[in-house]
Amino acid sequence: MTSTQNLTAQPVGTALTELVVSVYRETLGVAELDEASDFYEWGGDSLTAFRITARLEETLGVEVPVALVFAYPSPADLASVVESDLVQV
Repeated sequence: MTSTQNLTAQPVGTALTELVVSVYRETLGVAELDEASDFYEWGGDSLTAFRITARLEETLGVEVPVALVFAYPSPADLASVVESDLVQV
């Protein structure tokens, strides 16, 4: 293994942002979404936020509180917060 920091090889940085963008695109059904897109502007609601966090939890194996989607509505911002939490794990 090349990383001694995280033995589960969870995506970080650009890879994590790309994952979050992918989850947003799939969940919201909008292929044009990018890392700066706003959850609310693309029709996000509470049900969609729960779907996003469930998918991220399933993929990453860490808890992602749904409140983070509302507080950090762009994929880049959400990925940054999730990455900060993963580093603490």
